[in-house]
Amino acid sequence: MTHILLLSDTHGHMDKDILKYVNQADEVWHAGDIGSLDVTDAIVKHKPLKAVYGNIDDDVIRREFPLNNRFMCEGVDVWITHIGGYPGRYDRRIKDEIKETPPKLFISGHSHILKVMPDKKLNLLHMNPGAIGKHGFHKVRTMLRFKIDGKDIKDLEVIEFSR
Repeated sequence: MTHILLLSDTHGHMDKDILKYVNQADEVWHAGDIGSLDVTDAIVKHKPLKAVYGNIDDDVIRREFPLNNRFMCEGVDVWITHIGGYPGRYDRRIKDEIKETPPKLFISGHSHILKVMPDKKLNLLHMNPGAIGKHGFHKVRTMLRFKIDGKDIKDLEVIEFSR
């Protein structure tokens, strides 16, 4: 069983409250708009990290992380990208590929809106952890944590902090 902490849109912000949850995870996944390598450096001091760059990330971050990150976690095919849309409204950049070879878990960030929803047509689960950084229109900072146990995604929790 793998304990995952999923976050996005840090926009250069990292604090002890986030790191408390980093330390409780087996892996941390970041869905883009990192903002500064200080954020990812702080995470990798504690846990393994899988991440993608987002639209606000500079060339330094873009050289360090990919636009798309597709991998297996136990028996779950995972695809992370920053701007990906959601079921019924996938971004045109990924629309054809996601229909041809859908993952079991599709993760995106960008919107600053926490959203977890199934795509019944493609038989996948979409997650957007919202934004954990302090920049943006969101009023509550959010992350997700969950477990992957073989082919199962379970025990999903929303973590919230005030701005």
